[in-house]
Amino acid sequence: MALRDVLAYPDPRLREKARPVTVFDEALKTLARDLAETMYAEPGIGLAATQIGVAQRVITIDVREEQGQPGELLKLVNPGIIESEGEIVGEEGCLSVPGIREDVKRAEKVKVRAQDLDGRELFFDAEGMLAVVFQHEIDHLDGMLFIDRLSPLKRSSIKKRLRREAEQAANNG
Repeated sequence: MALRDVLAYPDPRLREKARPVTVFDEALKTLARDLAETMYAEPGIGLAATQIGVAQRVITIDVREEQGQPGELLKLVNPGIIESEGEIVGEEGCLSVPGIREDVKRAEKVKVRAQDLDGRELFFDAEGMLAVVFQHEIDHLDGMLFIDRLSPLKRSSIKKRLRREAEQAANNG
């Protein structure tokens, strides 16, 4: 297991569309373990492989602490939303967009199809926080950030601020 660096906006690798996983081997299991360890260390409740610079459709999710109830660590391959319904607005943040939290409109309920680390097909009916995290992480696999779901004016303002901060950090580092 190894902790990986989480990419931060405006890193262009965050905009890459992840490739479907076709080989279910030890390297995939290692990637999923590294994702989970990195997610917990940050700390976060979800992490997509694209956020650590790996353009493969792999995510980890654990919303137990957020919901104050038992749950489990999900390590999912090739996840996709096959149904959605309703609408909720809630505050989101992102490990790749540090320091920014904004209200985002999402589907209230989603049905997700994915595979486990051995390639077996899985289905999830999710609502509330879990549904939001599924949508957020699958967006990452499609090269999209939560700030892309904000109004153009708000998005522009946040992107300028993040670019300026990245430039200052590069100049000071």
